Amino acid sequence: MKDICVIGTGYVGLVNGTCFAELGNNVVTVDIDAQKVESLKKGVMPIYEPGLEELVERNVQAGRLHFTTSYEEGLRNAEFVFICVGTPEGVDGEADLKYVRAAAETIAKTMTHPLIVINKSTVPVGTGDWVADIVRNTQPKPIQFSVVSCPEFLREGSAINDFVHPDRTVLGSLDKSASEAVAQLYLPLRAPIVMTDLRTAEMIKYASNAFLATRISFINEISIICEKLGADVIEVAQGMGFDKRIGHHFLQAGVGYGGSCFPKDVSALSYMAQTHGMHPQLLNAVIEINAFQRKHVALKLHDLLHDVAGKTVGFWGLAFKENTDDIRESPALAIIEALLEQGATIRAYDPVAMPNTAKEMPQIIMCKNPYDVAEGVDAIVVATPWNEFKQIDMERVHKVMKQPIMVDGRNMYEPQKMRELGFIYRGVGRGFNGEGVN
Repeated sequence: MKDICVIGTGYVGLVNGTCFAELGNNVVTVDIDAQKVESLKKGVMPIYEPGLEELVERNVQAGRLHFTTSYEEGLRNAEFVFICVGTPEGVDGEADLKYVRAAAETIAKTMTHPLIVINKSTVPVGTGDWVADIVRNTQPKPIQFSVVSCPEFLREGSAINDFVHPDRTVLGSLDKSASEAVAQLYLPLRAPIVMTDLRTAEMIKYASNAFLATRISFINEISIICEKLGADVIEVAQGMGFDKRIGHHFLQAGVGYGGSCFPKDVSALSYMAQTHGMHPQLLNAVIEINAFQRKHVALKLHDLLHDVAGKTVGFWGLAFKENTDDIRESPALAIIEALLEQGATIRAYDPVAMPNTAKEMPQIIMCKNPYDVAEGVDAIVVATPWNEFKQIDMERVHKVMKQPIMVDGRNMYEPQKMRELGFIYRGVGRGFNGEGVN
């Protein structure tokens, strides 16, 4: 059993701290938000992640997981301290490191014995060296420490499974013994461990997310071409995916990527390149295509409704993806915002993301279920592919809509069947299969 301190109880901190406790370690999680800490002590989760609430409760009861606002308590017995604070996007696309700086400075002022400081937050290349300088220059007296970069690769909605069954663990440091010590924490997961230097580890994270975002933007651009030429992007992606050099992952056309990682990380990598005199053409195209994809869905509504002013549009889904309540950079909210500005009324339902959305966009009418959304609307947009939406009684939906217009931003339904039910149906990239005359 190791003593671990985790700084931050956001998505990354809470999941990692809880999972390390589940592996049998003693974990103290620190957050400066006293209200959040008190809520966690009472078992109230700040985020929705399948299985997390039960895991937190089990490890708190077992005495392996603790929450506090005190750095002194968190670092008292710690051998390892993970920095898991937010790095929001800045004005020009750069990562804002103010929370990382604050954490590093407080660790330096509080530590009383040697520590291994692990950057888990997604940070620009070179941040590991920067954190080391901050700790070294802020310490009241010199105490030995090492900095290790351990990028986060968990996916929201499947984070616990991803922690337990990782594709790999990446560790970067100038101190090989520190990397080897951190590697011992991950050995029980029996996954490949990549050991490299600080900057390379940080770059692996950005390059990985940028590549996945590129695949999404690629298939979305192909989807628009498919619509014009009469091809079906779903069959195109399936045919492509059988090539082992390509594969099937991240080739689902839709409303574009969102969330806390891809938008921020692609922009940050582009910003880093530009500040070093480069012109990141591909990265910028990925960003532009993603932004256009949201507009493309809105344009479908305009084509069908002619004028959205005074119309009521229903949304199935608000979170940026299924199995999470995260609405950061959600394509659904971007489309809704544009429609609201043009005079539309919005009705919406999401299994878990409505409370978060209501805080940001109180003008949306929140509904109790998908059928409630459909009551009297001129069109429905499918924005998040929740499993709940797969078994909808479409005949019932058709009966209560004012106009039977369905814009399926996630290609969840079969175009021919929807047309047979009487819907004016538009998918994404479905060519003549989904864009034909109804």
